[in-house]
Amino acid sequence: MAESVLGSAYRILNSSVVSYRDRPVGTVAARDPKMLAAENYQECFVRDFVVSALVYLADGKPEIVRNFLETVLELCGQELHIEGHEIQPGVMPASFRVERDGDGERLLADFGNRAIGRVAPVDAMMWWAVLLHIYVQSTGDRELAERPEIQRGLQAILALCLKGAFEIYPTLLVPDACFMVDRRMGVYGHPLEIQSLFYGMLHTVSDLCGANPETRRLIDSAHKRQAALRDYVRTCYWLDLERLTEIHRFRTEEFGDGSENMLNIHPESLPGWIGHWIPDRGGYLVGNLGPGRMDVRFFAQGNLLAILLGLTTWTQTQKIMDLYEARWDDLVGAMPVKICYAAVEGEEWRALTGSDPKNAAWSYHNGGNWPVLLWPFVAACLKAERRDLAERAFHIAEEKLARHGWPEYYDGRTGRLIGRRANLNQVWSAAAFVFAHKLLERPELLAWFPSNLSGE
Repeated sequence: MAESVLGSAYRILNSSVVSYRDRPVGTVAARDPKMLAAENYQECFVRDFVVSALVYLADGKPEIVRNFLETVLELCGQELHIEGHEIQPGVMPASFRVERDGDGERLLADFGNRAIGRVAPVDAMMWWAVLLHIYVQSTGDRELAERPEIQRGLQAILALCLKGAFEIYPTLLVPDACFMVDRRMGVYGHPLEIQSLFYGMLHTVSDLCGANPETRRLIDSAHKRQAALRDYVRTCYWLDLERLTEIHRFRTEEFGDGSENMLNIHPESLPGWIGHWIPDRGGYLVGNLGPGRMDVRFFAQGNLLAILLGLTTWTQTQKIMDLYEARWDDLVGAMPVKICYAAVEGEEWRALTGSDPKNAAWSYHNGGNWPVLLWPFVAACLKAERRDLAERAFHIAEEKLARHGWPEYYDGRTGRLIGRRANLNQVWSAAAFVFAHKLLERPELLAWFPSNLSGE
């Protein structure tokens, strides 16, 4: 069955290629002939293309990936403003499209100026940097990374992310809707997914930046920030039953260096379901953390990338896998993998999402199941030496995805329903299946991603 499903997935991927001046430069988001969603799904999104790029690199077809990396960097040179404000150097577009008219072709980028809520994508520059590193690892083509314009781009990303801020945390402060959860979902502040990508980006950019006097200071700052970020996330974002018990007994309004509850988390602020849901064995990195705030929702992308990019310890990696095994129906269910658990409902939904109907409970970003998350799930399982979980999830997707027309996402507590507003022939759903299959066939592809740099 896998071969016919793979053929279906490849047909969608191959039909989605975007060309500019007779060069392939990316893939569109969806090939749904009915196109139920916004017209920008005919554009190439940076975060969406990453999984397509992984397939092309695994297939020994790096040209489109190289062209994509060059094209996105070229777009950063456009003089663009959002609502009158100039875009900061280092920010990369969420997506781009090729416009054709009688005078020829031109590229038009979206830096958030056409996005819902006008939010610039913080994750785009991080995905670009991580993909550049994977490209170099896969092809050995370090010449691309050493080109002056690429080096300037890497330095601009580092300089932007390492800017001083009015806080003492090593995590990166960002607005709501600036990453895969790209609509308002109450994840403003320091969402886990951004911290995982930030950690991976700090490693990869430090490795690719030339060690000349101009960049030495930035690289030294990146190394210090990476170490501080790793220790902070491993300690403060981690939640298991032992840690939950500590939080349950926290004292509040503590002052001084010896404070146990340094963020002044009130135990009463944690939702009641967490005490029943978290198993005796297992744990995870919480979705967000800030002064007086611990968001205990489980966000799959952040946890899986934390494993894949070396942010978690080996023990934490195993406990996240144990959590998936113990809470399989909640976190995987009928279609791998649920983006967020638990969904927010009622008054909480109105407050956090602004009554967003697309993010209704157990749909889209608010507890929907996303096939694109199959690839980081399989990769994380293999890195954790839990192949049984990877194969179990893959076979669920293999049985249903092609038959259902490669939906963008699924609805319901266990993901049994095709998403009410989901596109079909979603390219990253198809590409994720292909790359997950390749990982299972060739686990050596995991070498493209950073190892756990510091063990426990």
